[in-house]
Amino acid sequence: MLDRLAAEKYILLTTFRRDGRAVPTPVWAVRDGDALAVWSAADSGKVKRIRRSGEVTVAPCDVRGRPHGPAVPAHATLCDPAGTRRVRDLIKRKYRLIGRLSLLGSRLRRGEGGTVGIRVTLA
Repeated sequence: MLDRLAAEKYILLTTFRRDGRAVPTPVWAVRDGDALAVWSAADSGKVKRIRRSGEVTVAPCDVRGRPHGPAVPAHATLCDPAGTRRVRDLIKRKYRLIGRLSLLGSRLRRGEGGTVGIRVTLA
């Protein structure tokens, strides 16, 4: 399942609010050893929810977040600065020019510390 999700262009990362409501978000994902890695703005809602509780689900999806496969339970953790740099490098490799442009735009808008890598380990 990890290989299939890592091969997808987008995955649906679903985090959960305090009241249990699901918040699905389509994101880019890359393989990072025995886990998936995702990149996000450090002040985003999903990062706040992951910081509170790492409980997530992941599923293959299209750019609009419409799943085209089953959701799998997983646990997400936030990366330190070195891990975040590794995730950025992996995204540059997988998504090539569009990945580089997105990362550059984000760095110009938010600065180097404005984004964070997220490691997602399947249950």
